Amino acid sequence: MPFPAGLTDRPLTRDDLPAVAALHAAAERVDDTGEHHDAHDLAEYWFAPFVEVDLDTRVVLDGDEVVAVGTTIAPPTFRGAYGVHLDGRVHPDHRGRGIGRALLDWQAGRGREIHAARHPEAPGRLTVLAQSTIAGQEGLLRRAGFEPARWFQSMSRPLTDLPAPRAVDGVELVAFDWSRDEEVRHAHNAAFTEHYGSSERDRTSWESMFTGQRAFRPDLTVLAVEDGVAGGGAVLAYVLAYVHEADTAATGQVEAYYGQIGVVPAARGRGLAKAVIVAALQAAADAGCDTASLEVDTDNVSDAQGLYTAMGFRVRRTQVSWSVQLAPRG
Repeated sequence: MPFPAGLTDRPLTRDDLPAVAALHAAAERVDDTGEHHDAHDLAEYWFAPFVEVDLDTRVVLDGDEVVAVGTTIAPPTFRGAYGVHLDGRVHPDHRGRGIGRALLDWQAGRGREIHAARHPEAPGRLTVLAQSTIAGQEGLLRRAGFEPARWFQSMSRPLTDLPAPRAVDGVELVAFDWSRDEEVRHAHNAAFTEHYGSSERDRTSWESMFTGQRAFRPDLTVLAVEDGVAGGGAVLAYVLAYVHEADTAATGQVEAYYGQIGVVPAARGRGLAKAVIVAALQAAADAGCDTASLEVDTDNVSDAQGLYTAMGFRVRRTQVSWSVQLAPRG
């Protein structure tokens, strides 16, 4: 469907990022999603090497004012269904005009084009990670044919009264070292083989989405490696930590976010997940962070939510992954 009369749309440019960040800030005051993004964050997300910015992004303008933004982005690697992720926001002062419906219609159409052009031989999946706090979003998605597929919970805890350190025989807990970056990538790929929506991250997507992020904190990241092995043992488990400047600026709290936590299959059952998380919590507390947070799939195959709850994390918000399934076309 076309955008409402009087509005124009075009691809996103880097010059738009400050205005889009301001749009997100205005929306957050109404939507209370707990997410904050500055222009630098948005540049990392939307100008990644695998994004065709002229085709995969849209800003909607009322005169010179950016009133909405939408992106349709597919990371290059996938397992099973080729995932295309749709993200967008409409400025609160311009809601109720049909902008969101038109934007989602454009995104879904672009998502189908991406699937047909890049991986028509595989099933595809259009996905919107919806925030339960955004009024009207669920109805918008249902009318567009999306269905709820997965539930994710954001959990957090203060960095006080921390669990006691845990030792695991034959394992050393160490901070992240850049010489191990490639090894950690392989460990992550092995650890997430069975997880919904996961894929074998190649070098490009690993750098763009994980350790190459501006928010990545090597000093707060913890690796569990085999002890007593000449030259350093293999990575068995890990917690990758991030501190987002935009969150700190908006909330006044320094939060260590644990974006990826994993244990390679051969090392499971030894308590490594608890050990690396406890060490990461202590590292964050020692560095002056106030809180720690993470997100968990409620259907996680390893019952991660139970582990995090036992370690003092509490549910803060819930997100729902809404999807449209696309049949193979090749």
